[in-house]
Parts: sequence; structure tokens; C-alpha cells
Amino acid sequence: MTLRRKLLLVALSTLALPWAGWLYVRQMEHLLRNSQEQALLAIAFALDRGLVAVGADLPNTGQNWYVQRVTQPIVVDGSERDWASMGRWAQHPWQGVAVQLANDPAWLYMRINVADATQTRLDAQDAAAVEADHVVLQLVRGNRQRSYLLSSATSGAFLARPLDARVHGLPDQISGQWMDTGKAYQIELRIPRAQAPDQLGIGVFDANAPTRFDGGKPDLRPLLSLSPALSNDLTQLAPSGVRVRLLSADGWVLGEGGSMLEMHKPKPSRFPWLQRVLSDLLVVPSLDQRQHLPRDIPHLSEPDVQQALDGQATANWRGGDTAGSVVLTVAVPLDVRGQNRGALVLEQSSQALPLLTNRALLGLMLASVAVLLIAGAVLFAFATWLSVRIGRLRDAAEQAQHHESLALERLPLVDDRDELGDLARSLSRLLEYIGTYTEYLRKLASNLSHELNTPLAIVRSSLENLEHAGLPPDALPYLTRARDGAARIGAIVRAMSEASRMERAMASADGEDMDLAQVVRGCAEAYRSLSGARDLQCVIPDQPVPLYGTPELIAQALDKLFDNALSFTAADGWIRIALERDDDEARIVVSNKGPHLPESMQGQLFDSLISVRGVGAKAGTPHLGLGLYVVRLVAELHQGRVAAHNDEDGVSFEMVLRGMRRRESE
Repeated sequence: MTLRRKLLLVALSTLALPWAGWLYVRQMEHLLRNSQEQALLAIAFALDRGLVAVGADLPNTGQNWYVQRVTQPIVVDGSERDWASMGRWAQHPWQGVAVQLANDPAWLYMRINVADATQTRLDAQDAAAVEADHVVLQLVRGNRQRSYLLSSATSGAFLARPLDARVHGLPDQISGQWMDTGKAYQIELRIPRAQAPDQLGIGVFDANAPTRFDGGKPDLRPLLSLSPALSNDLTQLAPSGVRVRLLSADGWVLGEGGSMLEMHKPKPSRFPWLQRVLSDLLVVPSLDQRQHLPRDIPHLSEPDVQQALDGQATANWRGGDTAGSVVLTVAVPLDVRGQNRGALVLEQSSQALPLLTNRALLGLMLASVAVLLIAGAVLFAFATWLSVRIGRLRDAAEQAQHHESLALERLPLVDDRDELGDLARSLSRLLEYIGTYTEYLRKLASNLSHELNTPLAIVRSSLENLEHAGLPPDALPYLTRARDGAARIGAIVRAMSEASRMERAMASADGEDMDLAQVVRGCAEAYRSLSGARDLQCVIPDQPVPLYGTPELIAQALDKLFDNALSFTAADGWIRIALERDDDEARIVVSNKGPHLPESMQGQLFDSLISVRGVGAKAGTPHLGLGLYVVRLVAELHQGRVAAHNDEDGVSFEMVLRGMRRRESE
């Protein structure tokens, strides 16, 4: 992985900033919510005390019959059509019994559904009706009460039978509709509002199960409904933007007032879609996914409301009707002198809180993106600048490797006062040491050849004198070995002298315009006699290959390459000499079939005093590693390069020539 990519990955650590900011915004949001909850709870408790102080007609603690309000009169015909919308809030005093009550300005309506498949039915006027399936209706108004027996043998209209003497203010008779379905029977009736009771008792008797439904004993409960007086008190006491509902102990709505409409709506955002996305991702998941408590329903049974009815104040956040709004719902017990008489439920809608949170999140996200982009750009620029400096130092080191020395003033970054400057200065000292040592190695062959000539001449003359001294026959083999050793030493000295002469010759060599194809072709023809049984292949273009250089030096370099190939090629092998033209370069390739080069030595074959000799080299021939070194010097003189690589079944040596530099006088 490059340095720039690593630093870009480091830049990603700045993503911790928006995460920390998001945590901070969420904490602030929780604090704002908590403060709003405490404020609304304080308002709820103040309303509780205010209702007690004004002497409002508060509900009792027991169970009640709730009377729903209807806007259109109900037709008493035994049908469920008029009651279907109110069926959800039917009351069940016993299992299998459903009671619904409703009123309008003129009538109090009642519907009773009893699950009973025994069908022991008699008319209410029958004296034995009290022993058949029937319903007892008990009406209480003030201190007056009267009971009625509701029964019918068949479906249709019926007339209730009073069980008590006539009572002023209560109905003399009650008529209704009886509907028998086989598995159940339904009673629908109505009472004038002027004679409506304060309390209502309902008793159901099953002739085939007398103990069922408490043996027909009436369940007497007060009648409750939505009170205009309580609603007016709540409207006057409720703060603006808050809706209040007063509940009985069993959850029926007795009064409601106020409105959740905000008086001062916040200014909308410029990016509503972005704030909506942020809200959905970061804020909404923490809300209760249920909508706020619906309006115009007679009964509330949500868990938080039930907790308030049990005596524990609660606060809950829900999603609002409009996008981007939330509703805070608090419920507190209605405490009247230490007695829980119901609950107060307050709802407050707010767009400001989510809007402030969204704006904070939006600002945080924009700032984080800007910081991330700036930090990434700065780190990328710094990494690029650092990579460029390191690249310059790397290129200089590679150039020094290829040219064996590099002047210190050409090495970049040596004047910089940072770690890369220290590295550049260390490399400069290393290159200086390597250059000095390389120069010593270059002169070693010349110095050795000069120093060895005199002792070698003494050894040769001494061997010649010994030859004429009349040695015994058993000493002659040793004399022959000494003469061969001296000859080998002489060959080595001549090879070292030849390399030194080549360096001096190249230093003063003059170039000329020549046809490189003709030079290579002439050398290749001369090599045929030396190749013996080996297959010598020549691939040389027919058209001229012009080049400015020294033909003699190129020929000597080609001699070294051919000699090297000949040394490693078996008698039945092949040698190929090829010349190619590539734009402004000429490429001479000498290939042979033989053992592959060691992978670790391919980059050092053309250095001075480096030799790799294995199976196939000509025995008895000294090799100091100067031949390929001379090839490299010739290539560099002609602004070229040399390379060696393994082929499928052999080795190829390549010398690329671009031509010598022309002198200004030419």
C-alpha cells in the first residue's frame, strides 16, 4: 500500500469527530426532552390542583357505565348498523355480555347483547318470565329507583314490565326491540333524556344456568359521559399548545380541552429532505412508533395511561401527525385528598425540538464532511509531497547504483533539516565510500598487472635456467607444471592489462558514422570457424543500421559476448547472434543453449571481477569476470545498457546502443 493511501486511511480517523458530535447532540436532545417533560408534568399537577380548587365535578373511584355521544338519532330496530362505529368501546360486565350506551339531546339509547343459546324465552308480561331468560334493568335517579324486566318469546318489539310501583321522574314503561339469533339475543331500547337515570343497574338471568351472570343480580353503576362543564374548565385552565383530557378511574374520557396547535411555528429548514433523512436515521428510532393518542375517542387504554390510572405519573414521546413533529404525552393520577379518582392526560406537539436537533445534526454533518475533506486533502497533499521527495531520493540511489558513483552535490534533499534530509546525508556518505572502493577495484587490475610483470619475468627466467641445468628425469614433470602455471599467470596479467587498456582506449575513443549491420555481420562470419560443430545462427537485417560510434570497441564487446556464449555451449548446442533496430536504438542479442544464470547474480554479471562459471566452461582458461565488464563499458560509452536473462532453453545477453555523443567540433 502506498504512503498516500496509508495517510488517507489515517484521515478516516477524523470520522470519530462526527460520531462524538452525534453523541453530544443526542445528549443535548435528551436534556431538552427531559426539561420539556418536567415542565409538562408540572403543568399537569398544577391542573390537578386547579380542578380540585375550583370544585369541578370529578369522577368517583368505582366502575361506571359510559354513555357515548351520537350526532344523529339511533333507530331502535334491533339492527347493529347504528352501533357498529361504537362497537369497539362496548362494556362487558360479565363474559358473554356486551353493553353499549349512547345519547343525543332527546334520548338515552341502550343496546345489550347476551350470548345464550339455550333459548328459554317468555314474554315479559308472562308471570313465569322471571324463571326464563331475561334482563333486569334498574334505574336510579337521586334517591328514587325503579326496576324493569326485559324479556320476549320471539324477535320483534317488546314492552318491559315494571317490577316496582310507579316512581315520579322515571319511565312508566319502556319499549324496545328484541332480536334472537339462536346463539344470542340482543335488546335495543331508548329512554327520554328527561327521565334518564343517574345510575343504571343491569342484571342478566340465564334460565339454564341460574348462577351464571351472578344469578341475575343487577350491576349498578353511575352513568358517565363527556361533560361540557368539565371540558369548559379544562379549556380555560389548559396552556396554549396543550391538549388536556380528564379520565375516569376506568379510563373513560369525561372532559377534554385545549389544542396541540403551536402558536409560534419554527422557521422551516432550507434542506427539509436532508433533515428528514437525518431525523429518520438518528432521532425517530428513539421515539415510540405509535402515533399520539387519537382525538374524539371515549376510552384510553395505552400502557402509560394505565400506569397513571394506577397512581404513577408517566411521560412518553410519540411521532406526530405531520412529518418532522413529535408529541409529548404525560399522564398523572387525579389525586383528590389522597384518593385516586382518575387521570389527567396532557399532550403537547412540538416541531421545534426535532427541528433544533435536525439543524444541529445537519450542521454537525456538514462541518464534519468539510473537516474530513480538508483533512483528507491536506494529508493527500502532504503524502504527495513526501512521496515526491522519497521518489527523488530513490531515483538518485538507483542512478548511483547503475553508474557506480554519484557526486554528492547531485544527491537531492541533503540540505533538508528533517528525517529525509538525514537519510539523504547518510546515503551521500555511503555513496562516497562505495565510490572510493569501486575506484580502487577499477584500478586493482591495472596495478596488479603492473606489479606482477617483474616477479613473473623472474619466474620465467628461473624456469628456463632450470631447464638447461640438466635436471633428473623425475623432476621434469614438476618443471612442466611450473611452466604451465607461469603461463596461466601470464594470461591473467595480460587479461588485466587488456581491461585497463580498454578503459584508457574508451576514454580517448573517437566516434565515426558506421553501418552497425556490416560490423556485426563481419564479426559473425569470423566466428563460424571458432564455433566448431555448434550451430551458429545469424539474424542480421539486410538494410543498413546507421550508428555513430567506434566499430573496434563494438567488435571487441561482441567478441566478449561470443566468447562467453561459446564457453557455456555444448558441442551439439547452438549460438544465435541477432541485430534489431528499434526507433533510435540498436539491439545486439547473443543467445546460446546452455545452463541458466543464477537468479541472485543476474544484476551483478556486468560488474568488475564478477564471474559465474559452471558446467560447460572451457577448462584451463582463466576468467576474472572482466569480459562482461568490458561489454558494459562499451555499451555505456554508446549511451546504452546491457542485460542478461534466462530463456526457455538457454541464456540471452542483450546490448542496447544509442550512439556516442558527438563532440562540438564535429
